[in-house]
Amino acid sequence: MIKRISRLCLLSLLFLCSFAGYLQAEDDIAAQRRCSHCGMDRKAYGYSRMVVQYSDGTNSGVCSLHCAVTEMKAHQEKKVASLLVADRNSHELVPAEKAFWTIGGSKRGVMTPEAKWAFASKDSAEKFVVTYGGAVVSWEAALAAAGKDAERQ
Repeated sequence: MIKRISRLCLLSLLFLCSFAGYLQAEDDIAAQRRCSHCGMDRKAYGYSRMVVQYSDGTNSGVCSLHCAVTEMKAHQEKKVASLLVADRNSHELVPAEKAFWTIGGSKRGVMTPEAKWAFASKDSAEKFVVTYGGAVVSWEAALAAAGKDAERQ
C-alpha cells in the first residue's frame, strides 16, 4: 500500500513538474521579451524564438537558433535539459529535436546567412520548401549548420 502511494506521489510530482515547465514555456515571451544575446524583440520574432532550459531550472529566451547556439556556448558549464523552438507557422513552442527543420531557400533567416526554420509537422516543412526552396533536414543537421555559422561570425 505504501509503495502504491509513493508511486502515485512520484507520478503526480513528475506531472506537475512537466506541466509547470509547459506553462513556463508558453509564457516565455512575457518572461523574457528581449533576446538574452542580441536584444531583439522576441515577440516580433515569435516565429523563430527559442527557449534553452537548463537542468538547474533556469531558462534563457533567445530570438533564434543562432542565439541559442551562442547561449549554450557561453554557458557550457550548464547542462541543457531541453530546447524549445517556435513553429514557423503557428509560433507555438515544440521540442527542437522533434521539429522538422529546413535549411536554405529564399526566405531570409534570423541572425544567420543561411536560413534555418522549424516546423511542428513534416507536411508544413515540405510545403515551405516547395514555396521557398531549401531542404528538410534533421535537428542534428540544423544545429551543426548553426554552429558553423556562429564560428564564422
